[in-house]
Amino acid sequence: MKEELPPAMEIDEVVVEAVPVRDASLDLLGTGVADRIVWLRPALYLLALAVVLTPWASPALALGLGAVLALSVGNPWAAFGHKAAKTLLQVCVVLLGFTMNLRTVLDAGMSGAVFAAASIGCTLLLGYWLGRKLGIDAKASALISAGTAICGGSAIAAVATVIDAEEEPMAVAMGTVFILNAVALLVFGPVGHALGLTQQQFGVWAGIAIHDISSVVASAAGYGPHALTTAVAVKLSRALWIIPVSLGFAWWAGRSKRGEQSAGESTEEVGESRGAKRVRHIPWFIGIFLLASVLCSFVPVMERLDPVISRSSTIGICVTLFLIGGGLSRKAIASVGIRPMIQGVLLWAFIAIGALAVIKLGW
Repeated sequence: MKEELPPAMEIDEVVVEAVPVRDASLDLLGTGVADRIVWLRPALYLLALAVVLTPWASPALALGLGAVLALSVGNPWAAFGHKAAKTLLQVCVVLLGFTMNLRTVLDAGMSGAVFAAASIGCTLLLGYWLGRKLGIDAKASALISAGTAICGGSAIAAVATVIDAEEEPMAVAMGTVFILNAVALLVFGPVGHALGLTQQQFGVWAGIAIHDISSVVASAAGYGPHALTTAVAVKLSRALWIIPVSLGFAWWAGRSKRGEQSAGESTEEVGESRGAKRVRHIPWFIGIFLLASVLCSFVPVMERLDPVISRSSTIGICVTLFLIGGGLSRKAIASVGIRPMIQGVLLWAFIAIGALAVIKLGW
């Protein structure tokens, strides 16, 4: 005859299954309030997303709303939001290409090619020196330098792959870039107006000195439409430097690990592995953006679709920033640390002030 479990054990089992898992960040609210918030989090996020989709939402509001929710009640879909934000951002950039004449992109890239090379090179060298002086992990220092010099998270992801960076230095670099991007959204617009920068000048400055393209777009969009198109063109022209810089870091990493290859693994296999990794992280959406610009420049029907595409791109940018803000956590902030943050701030000040000085002296 089958033995039945005692009633007490059955009751305990039901109770364990019924209790939801709470975030540690909710403990300060008290048990009862925290438990209710756990059940309400999906509804709160959907309500906030509805606000972001309204015509009154701005990129800064979307970013702030996502961050406030993530830090206060937690994000029920953090992993999904991280993946969706990356894809949606690339889609938005391509949509911007349909509203941008190709000549704008080429002019921004060609006119600033020498300055881009000089500023990227100097930033990387300064970052290397600061990393050694501050005693920062070499890989974390390299990632912060690359993210500041080129285009934030995209550059960090590419360089992290070719130098085989672990999760910890990546978290440090991403956290530093995220915090400085948030600061840029708050200060660049007021500084630009205070200094009397034209939309052209502000677009160039934002495209050079702000890390991620999402923050570049958010900051420039609030300054004006011409500032937005110029900023995106400048940032995308700088993003093309991911390829040579990643190759340079791959060479540097190869030198430092030349004597550490595992037994039985040939040099050719290592080279093929690194080459495959580089290919996976080349931002192919830049090429699609350029193709969209060609269509905008030479296909007349695209002019009639411009308002719809522009509105779609704006909505997509707001949703992307909401998802980025929703991915923030106390752990990510704590992982930044004071010394990497000092390096990030000093590098950012160097490129921001240097670029602004060049622009004011007659860009």
